[in-house]
Amino acid sequence: MLSDSIRTYDPAPLFAALGDRTRLSLLTKLSDGQSRSIAGLCGDTNLTRQAITKHLRVLENAGLVISTKVGRESQFAFRPEPIEEVRAYLAGVSQQWDDALLRLRSFVER
Repeated sequence: MLSDSIRTYDPAPLFAALGDRTRLSLLTKLSDGQSRSIAGLCGDTNLTRQAITKHLRVLENAGLVISTKVGRESQFAFRPEPIEEVRAYLAGVSQQWDDALLRLRSFVER
């Protein structure tokens, strides 16, 4: 049986955002705590500014990055809170599977 907290939390947008290699790479760059512009994030890739912008918007919609306007540029920074939320969600799912397997083991060993 799913707990109420697991039933009410929807991790799908976060998993969808994390399900792309480019977005994971962008998050890795931003996870050092430094905010960066699109130009700064394009530096060592073959991607266009438009492609980076598209990926950053997906990450922003999932709550993983936040953008702030600095002059004419947007600066993007990593937000770790959604990762902690999904970690707690996965821990709950894991505990429920552990509990179910223990019940099954107990039943089989009777």
